[in-house]
Amino acid sequence: MVTIAVILSATTAAAASSYAFMIRWAVGMLERQDTQVIWLAPIVIVIITAIRGGSLFLQTVQTNRLALRVMQDLQETLFTRLVRADYARLISEPVGAIVSRFTNDITILRDLLVRAANNLLRDTLTILGAVIAMFVFDWMLALLILVVYPLAALPVIRIGNMLRKTSSEAQTQMGEVTSFLEESFSGARMVKTYGLEDHEIERSRFAFLKRFQLALSLAASKARVDPILEVVGGAAFAGVLAFAGWRISQGAASIADFTGFIAAIGIMAPAVRAVGTLGAAMQEGVAVLQRIYDVTDETDDVIQIPGAKPLKVTRGRLEFDNVSFAYNGEGAALSHIDLVADAAKTTAIVGASGSGKTTLLNLVPRLYDPAGGAVLIDNQDIRKATIKSVRDAVALVSQDVVLFNDTIAANIAFGRMTASRDEIEAAARAADAHEFIMELPGGYDAPVGPRGGQLSGGQRQRIAIARAILADAPILLLDEATSALDAEAEARVQSALQRLSEGRTTIVIAHRLATVRDADRIYVMENGQIAETGKHDELLARGGIYARLCKLQFAD
Repeated sequence: MVTIAVILSATTAAAASSYAFMIRWAVGMLERQDTQVIWLAPIVIVIITAIRGGSLFLQTVQTNRLALRVMQDLQETLFTRLVRADYARLISEPVGAIVSRFTNDITILRDLLVRAANNLLRDTLTILGAVIAMFVFDWMLALLILVVYPLAALPVIRIGNMLRKTSSEAQTQMGEVTSFLEESFSGARMVKTYGLEDHEIERSRFAFLKRFQLALSLAASKARVDPILEVVGGAAFAGVLAFAGWRISQGAASIADFTGFIAAIGIMAPAVRAVGTLGAAMQEGVAVLQRIYDVTDETDDVIQIPGAKPLKVTRGRLEFDNVSFAYNGEGAALSHIDLVADAAKTTAIVGASGSGKTTLLNLVPRLYDPAGGAVLIDNQDIRKATIKSVRDAVALVSQDVVLFNDTIAANIAFGRMTASRDEIEAAARAADAHEFIMELPGGYDAPVGPRGGQLSGGQRQRIAIARAILADAPILLLDEATSALDAEAEARVQSALQRLSEGRTTIVIAHRLATVRDADRIYVMENGQIAETGKHDELLARGGIYARLCKLQFAD
């Protein structure tokens, strides 16, 4: 593919350079009063233009195919890297900023790469062909051109460096704009309820003004290149006219050579200008490419050690052995946690917001790794097992249900991609979801809409429970699974969760203490530590943190 593109670019450039030789030949024949040129010249022109037109078309198609294939590979590499990246890395950057890398960044890079693939090699070869023609016609004039044109290189390089810096700032700010737009429109309910339209409009003005200023700076930098090359080209042409006129008057050069030389300049000048502006613009592409490589070259903190073996789950006993954890090494989110979740039992973790409950839960599927201590499943340190086997052993149902814009059946099947339709329906029945699914147009083939927007909160939650049932994992993590539901929906979901929990090691995080009072063991967390542990009645009798929380919730 690359070889073909080079051959076609060379053919196009050679055809363009041949115009100078054709003009010199035609003028020479006219000087000798050879009338054959009258009918020969049009034929030669048609042949040259036909060759150049055909090669130009094929070269454009081929180089576009090459450039777009490179962009496709780059997008796939970037997406694969991000999908496989640490959970901490994904939540450290707004979704809008990540999306901006695939939209704005990739679009800029694609346009520049297509432009470069189409023009850079062709124009460079055209310049080379024109310079060769100049040396053939008059080597002294050619040397004059080669002295003047490089004078433009230094300012163009400086402009390119400015472009790279400004472009990097512009792409970062575009990510901020994308994040702002996503945040503003996804929070439309809150914005309208609290009458924040004017506030959001004012925020948008600031974001768009900054975008305008950076875009204008980029445009101004690019606009400097053409005038510089225009002035340098004019100076070169003036020098050629003066020097050539003197040489012709001295009989040292012919009018045919001079005419061919001028034609070569006419061929070279647009190509030089195109290469100059493209070189400056390429700095913008370098800045974008650096942003992409900043992602693809990142290293993960949660890694699979060499020689890791699949986790062997026999009972599903889960243990936190002296576990400590800190986000980005700043302040302990968890400190010396000792916790045991017995096999096939329900263990509840309660505490005030920010006490570390969800952080603790995130260590089980290795979304994070502890800074100290170990998380054990059936006495096996999960850091020494394959990541896939650890996550296969765990099913999660959380308050924030994630549904993809696909059918209900497909969303349930994410629990186990190889499941049959009968298994999907059985899981839905167990999750108390079959009845409402069959009432929807299309049943199991009904689309859930973006983020499951066509379903109610209780319906989305039961789809998530069906997914967890289908996964059939020995360890079940329930993170505030019913906190966002009304009383009726909560009752139905709670019933489905009880069926799901049977025979599984279950860890429940809940603010509603009524949902955990029957747990086999309750751990109370405070400031990233285990403050109390016991059964519901024991903790109430102790009169500590748990008893105080219960008193606040059941005060009525």
